[in-house]
Amino acid sequence: MQKYVIHEGKKLRYGFTTGSSAAAATKAACMLLMNAPLKKTVAITLPTNEILHIPIYTAKKEKELAIVTVIKDGGDDADVTSGLEIGARVSFSEERGIHIKGGEGVGVATKKGLPIGVGEPAINPVPQVMIKQSVIEVIDILKQGIEVEIFVPKGEEIAKRTLNYKLGIHGGISILGSTGIIKPMSEEAYKDSLSIELKAMYQQQDTDTFVFTFGNYGRKFATNNLGLVDENIIIISNFVGFMLEKACEFGIKKILFVGNIGKIVKVAGGIFHTHSRVSDARLEIMAANAIKAGEKLDVIQKILKANTTEEAVEMLNRKDTFDIMAQEIREKCETHVRRSGYELEVAALIYSSEQGELARTDNFYVGNHTNA
Repeated sequence: MQKYVIHEGKKLRYGFTTGSSAAAATKAACMLLMNAPLKKTVAITLPTNEILHIPIYTAKKEKELAIVTVIKDGGDDADVTSGLEIGARVSFSEERGIHIKGGEGVGVATKKGLPIGVGEPAINPVPQVMIKQSVIEVIDILKQGIEVEIFVPKGEEIAKRTLNYKLGIHGGISILGSTGIIKPMSEEAYKDSLSIELKAMYQQQDTDTFVFTFGNYGRKFATNNLGLVDENIIIISNFVGFMLEKACEFGIKKILFVGNIGKIVKVAGGIFHTHSRVSDARLEIMAANAIKAGEKLDVIQKILKANTTEEAVEMLNRKDTFDIMAQEIREKCETHVRRSGYELEVAALIYSSEQGELARTDNFYVGNHTNA
């Protein structure tokens, strides 16, 4: 991918996700199936509406079956899936529509609390949309049904080096990605870029209140469900403490903190760097807050054995657990910056991918400062 950022004089190359890889292989296979000419690269449309050109690695057609693979390229922020061969087998189907399934090397969900249902291939919702879009750009699906099988020859082997098994995804890797591209940033460089972004937002917006969220799903929840203005939202990744301190440094007075339960629960336990490699006490923190709410012991034990926080949410009888948790998040954040000599008001809102909003602090409201 010929897209770069410059940091400290170094030219860092962007990469693309497993989801983009699967979509590219699918589109090229569709072209091959329809006898359209193939070039060395295939162009796909990203969720951001950008066009990405991905090199084709192998391509062959066997009667009415087309098989194409690409090599996943993580750029200068490569992870364990970078360099993997990711492919698509595309064939006609007697049943109308686009039917996506997972082949060898693509994991299968075996437990609840994941973006895909139990028994389904670990192809996340955004990559599924990208794969379908790739088919539609080539084939008239109103006239012809299409079956797409995504496969990763070494996926099962590589999956052993990921968290998939712990999460309940067995047999291979996950096909992931919410934007289709991977930003090439070291942690320090990433933090620097976030600091610059927040400072620019503060200087450009006529408000002293901004919205923190962990990622693109949080941004979408804040805009679609809460009516918050996108220009006032910043994705802070895992750097909670760092970004709170930067907010104070720049003169920001209030943060509306919107977080999925799976991430923001850590902040309720005083954890301010939320990457799983740094810290993971999600279920323990949830259990502690449930005890404060008066939850029964047998439920506490189930929570501690849950596969994911989303699954644990369903187990709770005392829903005021989340009210207590939201208040803990507020207090922990305000105390964190106070130790550095700052004053900052923090309002917290917790949501679940399955159940929507779970709780908010009483000072979390959408007012004029958000232009809503």
